[in-house]
Amino acid sequence: MTSSRQLHLGAFMRPASIHTGAWRYPGAWPDMNFNFAHIKQSIQTLERAKFDAFFMADHMAVLNMPIDALKRSHTVTSFEPFTLLSALSQVTERIGLVATGSTTFDAPYHIARRFASLDHLSGGRAGWNIVTTSNPDAALNFGLDEHVDHDERYRRAREFYDVVTGLWDSWADDAFVRDVEHGIFFDPTKMHVLDHKGEYLSVRGPLNIARPVQGWPVIVQAGASDAGRQLAAETAEAVFTAQSNLAAGREFYADVKGRMRKLGRSPGHMKILPACFVVVGDTVEEARAKRAMLDSLVDYANAIGSLSIALGHDASKFDPDAPLPDDIPESNASKSGRQRAINLGKAENLTVRQLAQRLGGYAGLAMVGTAKTIADEMEEWLSSEGCDGFTVMLPYLPGGLDDFVARVVPELQRRGLFRRDYEGRTLREHLGLPRPRNRFFVD
Repeated sequence: MTSSRQLHLGAFMRPASIHTGAWRYPGAWPDMNFNFAHIKQSIQTLERAKFDAFFMADHMAVLNMPIDALKRSHTVTSFEPFTLLSALSQVTERIGLVATGSTTFDAPYHIARRFASLDHLSGGRAGWNIVTTSNPDAALNFGLDEHVDHDERYRRAREFYDVVTGLWDSWADDAFVRDVEHGIFFDPTKMHVLDHKGEYLSVRGPLNIARPVQGWPVIVQAGASDAGRQLAAETAEAVFTAQSNLAAGREFYADVKGRMRKLGRSPGHMKILPACFVVVGDTVEEARAKRAMLDSLVDYANAIGSLSIALGHDASKFDPDAPLPDDIPESNASKSGRQRAINLGKAENLTVRQLAQRLGGYAGLAMVGTAKTIADEMEEWLSSEGCDGFTVMLPYLPGGLDDFVARVVPELQRRGLFRRDYEGRTLREHLGLPRPRNRFFVD
C-alpha cells in the first residue's frame, strides 16, 4: 500500500500518559506529571523525531470520585499549561506547542493574550485547543452551582472564537514602527478596536500585544457531538478526535470535511488527527503482554470512577457483574464520551466491571504490535481517508515514547509516510496551513 500523502503526528501529553496505570509501569517515571526535567526530556525526544506538536490537555478540577480511587490517580496534579509551554518554548526550536483553553471558564481577552504571548515566545509554534469543558465539577471552581448546558456551552464557544480571533487581528503586522527619531512607537491607523457586544460576551479591545507570529495560533478542536463537529467545520484547523475504528474514522472524516465544503472552506485547511494509543513490541505477542500489564495496574476503584465520568452518573451503584442498565439518562457531561462508553459495552457484551477496567486504562483506538504492524495500520488510515495523521498517546514514559521514536518513526520514514526533517519553523508550516488574513487590515 502506498500513499502520496504524509502523516502528521502530535503527541497527547497530560503532560504524562493518559493511561491511569502508566505511573506504576516498571521503569516509568512516577512523577512525570510534575517533573519539569522529565517533561523537557520527553519534548526534546519528540522534537528529534520531528513530531508536529506537543499537545497538553488541561483539567479545571480534581475529579470528584471516592478518595480511595482519587488517591491512585497520577493526573491529580499537573502544571498549568501556559506556564509549562512557555518554559518548554525556550528549550525547543521547532515542535509545536498546543494547549487547551476553556471557552466556558475563561475570558476571551485572557485566552487571546496568553496564546499570542506563547506564539511570540516560541517563534510561531502555538496552537489553541478550543474546549467547552465537559467535567461538571469544574463549574464548582468558578462560582457556579451547576454546569452550563451542553448546547449553550457550544453557542458561547462560537462567539468566544470570534472574539479571540478578532483580538488577534487588533494590529496590522507593520503597526509597530518604533520611529526613534520622531518619537512614534506605533501607527494609530493600524490599530483596530474590536468593541464586541454579543449574546454572551462584551469585549472592547484592542489586545495589548502585537499580532501573533502566525497571524493566529493554530486552532484545534476536540468535540465529537453534532455541535462539536459543526464548531470544528466552522473554526478548526486541526481536530483531535476519538474514533474507535477505521470505519468510524472514515465517517467522521467525511462528515466534518463535508461540512467544511458546504461552508466554503477548503478541506485541506483542516488536519484530522485521531487519538491513537500505541504500544510497541518486538513481536505482537510482546506488545499485547505490555498492554495487559498496563491494564492490570488499574485499580477497580479508579476504574469505576472513570466509567462514572464517561457516563455522567455514579456507576458504582450498578451491578458490577451485569451489563450497563439500558435507562441511563443523558447529563451535562460529554455526550460523545457517554455514547462511546455505552457503545463499547454493547459491542463487546461487557459487564460494568469489564467496561470500567477498560475505561480506567484507555478504551479508545489502540495500535498494539510491532513497528511494521503499527505502520501498516497508520498507512491504511491515511490512504483510506480515515485521518490526516494521529495524536499519539504513549503507554508510559519514558519507555513507551522511546519505543515509538526508535522503532515506529523510522519505519514510517522508510515508507515515505513521515518527514525526515522539519521544512519550516512554525506550527502552521508543519501542518501545511495558510496564514490567516487580518480581517481588519490588508496584509
